[in-house]
Amino acid sequence: MVHNNLLELLNNMDEVNDTPSSKHDRVLLIDGLNLFFRNFAMLNIVNENGVHVGGLGGFLRSLGTLINVIEPTSMYIIFDGENSSMNRKNILSEYKAGRHISRITNWEIFNDVEDEHDAKLDQIVRLIDYLKCLPVHVAALDKVEADDIIAHLATTITQNNDDSRAFIVSSDKDFIQLVSDQITVYRPIEKDFYTRDTIVEKFGVLPENFILYKVLMGDASDKIPGIKGLGVKKLMKFFPELNERILTLDDLIEISTRKYKEHVIYSRVVFEEKNLRKNYKIMDLHNPMMDDLEKKYIEDQIEKQPPVLNVVPFLKFYQEDGLRHLIKNVEFWINNQFRILNSFVDDSK
Repeated sequence: MVHNNLLELLNNMDEVNDTPSSKHDRVLLIDGLNLFFRNFAMLNIVNENGVHVGGLGGFLRSLGTLINVIEPTSMYIIFDGENSSMNRKNILSEYKAGRHISRITNWEIFNDVEDEHDAKLDQIVRLIDYLKCLPVHVAALDKVEADDIIAHLATTITQNNDDSRAFIVSSDKDFIQLVSDQITVYRPIEKDFYTRDTIVEKFGVLPENFILYKVLMGDASDKIPGIKGLGVKKLMKFFPELNERILTLDDLIEISTRKYKEHVIYSRVVFEEKNLRKNYKIMDLHNPMMDDLEKKYIEDQIEKQPPVLNVVPFLKFYQEDGLRHLIKNVEFWINNQFRILNSFVDDSK
């Protein structure tokens, strides 16, 4: 069943406490740039001075909506670090190749691609100012993608706390491989919440096999090649085992080797084994591309206290940026929406 209402999802989840007792009860993990760019591209909002603020204002409103329905006991907003793609490019040189600065809107408010790009950068920098006023963790590491940090946080928190629930917010399908009884993925573009049942219904594979689904299909947006001629229907036809039992990449190679002469799809899988193993290494978020020191740094953030809610500078920024029409009664909004998060900051002193 596809969940279009998060309240319904929370009500149906087993062993979710009505009253949170730990800051790890419900952990909200947000792919920062993913959420920002979605709002920037979708919201043609200007402030009182006629300056575009769709990314900034939309991000803040999105936080309020997510907090309102999930009532997280802790929140992590993760951004890509400098040269974040480097580790994966060392495996596959074509990874994210060809990406360059380009228009993501067609609004007349921006004169050209550079004007739009400057607006994105200005809003991201300003967004960080706002986030520093909130009881949330904000993190980024040079040469590390947000995907890796979020994956490490989600798995570490849930593995160490049987009662914890993690909610990952991103439109990146790579996160779906992490879905478990304790981890749920919300994809804002679809407004869908991905649970174990959702994956079986939408993709026809067991959640544990979603990584193999991605490895075989590839990812055109990241320039990761899949098996030529293999679409969703053919994948289900030639590899029904993906919905029957938990497999490894070695299992898929063995199946394809055994059926090598039955169809060209099987022979292509065997022929592309080396590239498929590259795909797996690049896509596998259960083994994030982080060294031990980087993992230790992120693990330390789990117990680290975020800032206490600081309303005065937040409201000052809000007034300076001419955002008064975006959130009604913003002072009440910030105190109410961040009340639960702030209570756990106070309790951890």
